[in-house]
Amino acid sequence: MLRKIESPAKCELHSVIRFLHAEGSNAAEIHRQMSKVYGETFMSDSKVRKWCRNFDAGCTDVHDAGGQGRKPVSTDDLVQRVDQAIRGNRRFTISGLSDLFPEISRSALYTIVSERLKYRKLCARWVPKMLSDHHKTQRMGAALTFLQRYHHDGDEFLDKIVTGDETWVHYETEEMKEQSKSGSFTLPES
Repeated sequence: MLRKIESPAKCELHSVIRFLHAEGSNAAEIHRQMSKVYGETFMSDSKVRKWCRNFDAGCTDVHDAGGQGRKPVSTDDLVQRVDQAIRGNRRFTISGLSDLFPEISRSALYTIVSERLKYRKLCARWVPKMLSDHHKTQRMGAALTFLQRYHHDGDEFLDKIVTGDETWVHYETEEMKEQSKSGSFTLPES
């Protein structure tokens, strides 16, 4: 009975493929044999065929070349420029940033803002997830000031705190389908 090998290194798998391919096995046979030892999900059949083609083409390296795919666009300089633009206007949108930085895609900008700079959207403003020591000190000072005022003025101090804004909203009552069909409608009461 064969013993299964759990989580093998990629170079180990590539070495086995190279060895079996050098013996004359085709990609399908190699995949079948290796599946017995490494399990069905060790590598796809197409990947085994790709490695066999690489070895046929003269490749002898069993390590991945790395650096495949597209180069990252978020350099440290670019991240710093995006951060400065955000600090200049906290009510920005990704579309607005896209206009400022046309060389970067919107998805890359979103990744920079949310993952690299660690901003999150809060009440239509982008704010840092972590407070700096300076901000923590400011908040602590404000909290102590509020406590001192509360001890000095009592409940009168609480009455002076504004917890929300009042907004005047203009609205119209639209007529229903039945009213518009019959030709009759009512005006909203004032």
